Amino acid sequence: MNNIHISVQKERFDQNAIYQWLSESHSVGASVIFVGKVRDLNLGDNVSSLYLEHYPAMTEKALHEIVAEAMQRWEIQRVSVIHRVGLLHTGDEIVLVGVSAAHRGEAYRANEFIMDYLKSKAPFWKKEQTNAGERWIEARKSDEKALSKWT
Repeated sequence: MNNIHISVQKERFDQNAIYQWLSESHSVGASVIFVGKVRDLNLGDNVSSLYLEHYPAMTEKALHEIVAEAMQRWEIQRVSVIHRVGLLHTGDEIVLVGVSAAHRGEAYRANEFIMDYLKSKAPFWKKEQTNAGERWIEARKSDEKALSKWT
């Protein structure tokens, strides 16, 4: 049984299918799914679209390392990480992190850990189209601060 699903893709994802996969085992007591979306407002400007780039080999390696670390820290059964790339518009889903475990605490903590590390350590480059023009998005101090709770 393969207990890890990682995908970097342009296509939309099916949250229900991921939930079913995470929850197949009768030993699963909790499945936690986080879905991130493109917001219509960022840094005080209206956002119309977001373009995400990545270097495939580097990105997939980083995602596998993040998931492996989570699986060492918590007793989790399955993990799914899906991150979209390419042109996305406001309201589009960007990322899904799903974790299943016997107990909710493990699933919640592992999910938050994966998302915190994904935001700061996974090599994705984001360019927003706003009412003020195009701009590359820099890492936020709040994202870096979120990592400190895991060390």
